[in-house]
Amino acid sequence: MNEEESVLISNEIHNNLDNIMTKYEKARILGLRSLQLGMNSKPLVDTNGETDSLRIALMELRAGKLSMKIRRYYPNGSHKDVSVKDLIIP
Repeated sequence: MNEEESVLISNEIHNNLDNIMTKYEKARILGLRSLQLGMNSKPLVDTNGETDSLRIALMELRAGKLSMKIRRYYPNGSHKDVSVKDLIIP
């Protein structure tokens, strides 16, 4: 395998992992949205009587209602902004 093939395989693996939300991103998004809900922001989903802001934030995330973006930084100094709606949530 030459260097060019190695780079192509590396890029393919990198692109496949690009659409998965990490546990750190999930925690950050849920924390931010929970804080917003705690400060009387309107829920974006039907809460069915739920009052816990963290659970409501999780319901919104799973429903794909959050319009937040995540900025991902890469080792080469570049970055990429990814919409939370476009990510696969573990």
